[in-house]
Amino acid sequence: MPLTSEEKNQLIEEYHRHKTDTGSPEVQIAILTRRIEQLTDHLRNHSHDESSRRGLLKLVGRRRRLLSYLKREDATSYLSLTERLGIRRK
Repeated sequence: MPLTSEEKNQLIEEYHRHKTDTGSPEVQIAILTRRIEQLTDHLRNHSHDESSRRGLLKLVGRRRRLLSYLKREDATSYLSLTERLGIRRK
């Protein structure tokens, strides 16, 4: 089940850099994190759903690449974002 427009707008409002920001790494990571949480809950109930598992792995990989980019470009923003979202970092 994809994110509703309301949920997505709430995440954008919470993590945006400026008023019209919708695509910054912080916003993208927050949206991916919410989607990953949804898919993880789905897979707890439907453990044999291999298509959703593959989609989950693709989302995790995309989020990992965005996190490494953010860490490279702006370390303080990376640290605050991982703290706010509860993402473990290496």
